[in-house]
Amino acid sequence: MNQSLERSLSKVPEVTLLFWIIKIAATTLGETGGDAVSMSMNLGYLVATAIFAAVFLVAVFAQVRAKGFHPFLYWATIIATTMVGTTLADFADRSLGIGYAGGSSLLFILLMASLAIWHRTLGTISVATVNTPKAEMFYWLTIMFSQTLGTALGDWTADTAGLGYTGAALLFGGLLALLVLAYYRTRISRTALFWAAFILTRPLGAVVGDFLDKPLNAGGLALSRYSASLALFAFILGCILFFRQRPAQQAH
Repeated sequence: MNQSLERSLSKVPEVTLLFWIIKIAATTLGETGGDAVSMSMNLGYLVATAIFAAVFLVAVFAQVRAKGFHPFLYWATIIATTMVGTTLADFADRSLGIGYAGGSSLLFILLMASLAIWHRTLGTISVATVNTPKAEMFYWLTIMFSQTLGTALGDWTADTAGLGYTGAALLFGGLLALLVLAYYRTRISRTALFWAAFILTRPLGAVVGDFLDKPLNAGGLALSRYSASLALFAFILGCILFFRQRPAQQAH
């Protein structure tokens, strides 16, 4: 690959249907995997957050140092953000007593601030421009906030709002369907639609994950967190192995 073409390629995948399928599976894995470590292993939210935060930092460091797009590394980093987002949101909501509403509001402000500072600094928040260390740091910080917000928002909707896991999944699935419609029927910024969809897939994955592993009397299926996480991991691995993903190419 010549240098001019290499510079034109992003270090994140092209946004296709496969991208969204893996993203939803990864966010669901983040919920079941995060709960497995914090609850099933009885390590607690704070210790689990510390573990996943360390994994996340190592993964981001490797991602920034990488010379190009590597599917396994990219999705490992995404999964790390979903797991630390799960345990961090649970720690803030439950251990610190902020509550779902307070946690969601705080994280939404942090997410919007991250996007605003990113845009002000680099002039764009398009994922197709994520091929420099500075852009990558903004990208992963924004994703970290969005994954944590998604957990809090999913729990808030399913528990406090009383929709339950199925109702919350239908709500977020419906909102994503509206974004798909907007993509094909309107001229709304594709970058804005991407980030809206990226944010909404996280609470969808959170409530689906809770639906899989929560007790029957709480509205879940009471599946083992370990087996659910292993099945989701195998599915993601299969998608990466059998379907080729290309890096997003910058628009000129």
